[in-house]
Amino acid sequence: MLIDFSKIGTAEKQQWLNHAVAPRPICFASTIDKEGNVNLSPFSFFNLFSSQPPIVIFSPARRVRDNTTKHTLQNVQEVPECVINIVDYNMVQQASLASCEFPKSVDEFVKAGFTKEAASMVKPPMVKEAKIKLECKVNEVKSLGEEGGAGQLVMAEVICMHVDESILGNDGKIDQRKLPLVARLGGDWYCKVDETNLFKVPKPNTQLGIGVDALPAGIRNSPILTGNHLGMLGNVHELPTINPAFDDAQLKNIIQYFSINPREMENELHKYAATLLNQGKVAEAWQVLLAGD
Repeated sequence: MLIDFSKIGTAEKQQWLNHAVAPRPICFASTIDKEGNVNLSPFSFFNLFSSQPPIVIFSPARRVRDNTTKHTLQNVQEVPECVINIVDYNMVQQASLASCEFPKSVDEFVKAGFTKEAASMVKPPMVKEAKIKLECKVNEVKSLGEEGGAGQLVMAEVICMHVDESILGNDGKIDQRKLPLVARLGGDWYCKVDETNLFKVPKPNTQLGIGVDALPAGIRNSPILTGNHLGMLGNVHELPTINPAFDDAQLKNIIQYFSINPREMENELHKYAATLLNQGKVAEAWQVLLAGD
């Protein structure tokens, strides 16, 4: 299916993109105008873009239906500061409520039931209930267009960060398992980050991975091993060799019962290797695969 963006309207483009480019973290931005009126609004067009300087960017885009601008955008143009309060599962329904288009005179903190907390270095207040708050100065607002749906990029430099100690691990850093983050998908869909759906993908180290192209043909062309499996096997920095000390009961059983049929044995070895790879046991999976050579 090919979708030609030159032939569809803005709302339809937004619908396709919001479902495809996801999940998106949620920026819950508190801002203030020059008269001291506070605004609080969530934005899923948001992410981290630099560590030095520490820059986050969010986009209070022009409204698709009538091309008006949002109070958040107006506020940062008047007072170039904001607090980005990170939304977690325990506050997501209230954050969604704050996205209602209340009149400028209405305080979303009050409407959504949040508590104002004075920031340390900027004028807008923080959301006390948020486990993480980023105090920011706005370096630049870049318009991507003047039509409805056009992004208005707010480039905010983080000048300090507040972290609730309840989400820290023994090492004093944020423990991802203690922070039930939420992210925006398409339509009314969100997702929640917790221990049931967390998994680790080891980063390639300073030594280059051998690559999928360097895998033996029988492994590379396996009808059982998936692309993820091949990626894990190809991330070793040198092709492994058989370890005589490797002792595995299931491997012994496979060799004993299937050795008379090499093709069947290869399938069983690949199935077992896939199981090990699903458990993150790359070295063990390699030994199983090498046993079939």
